Amino acid sequence: MKVFPLLVLLFYTVTVSAQKHVHLPHGMVYGKRPDTMALQDAKKIEAFMGKKTRISTTIEGKVTRVTKEKGGWFELDAGDGRIIAAHFSDYNINIPANLAGRTVIIEGVAAKQFIADDLQHMAGDTVTGKKQHQVKTDPKKRIVFEVKGLMVDI
Repeated sequence: MKVFPLLVLLFYTVTVSAQKHVHLPHGMVYGKRPDTMALQDAKKIEAFMGKKTRISTTIEGKVTRVTKEKGGWFELDAGDGRIIAAHFSDYNINIPANLAGRTVIIEGVAAKQFIADDLQHMAGDTVTGKKQHQVKTDPKKRIVFEVKGLMVDI
């Protein structure tokens, strides 16, 4: 009779200690499950957007680094040294730091950042005066992605 509570206690401690290690299996979902019907490659998203400033889409790419776990802030490789800065629209989502280096499928809204040099004076990061047309933003970080759902692919 004393063996049963001991076994339950042993099983409980084993499961609790096992939950401390975050394992990212294929298909792990954070937020809403992404719709993979119209999947785009992250390297082709800027060409796909064309002149549009915002689109709702699903893309697949490799996470280069997790900048902030709380809120799900991370960077995605967009090819040719470019980076897509991504974050979850829901701040209550926590992503693990070991997501870096994994291929993920994300669904949400991609938006181009405005650059003051494109003569868009009232948009984005502008300065006034003589420096108005000499401000250069980082061309490698032109797209921001607001994520609604993420699924670990590989």
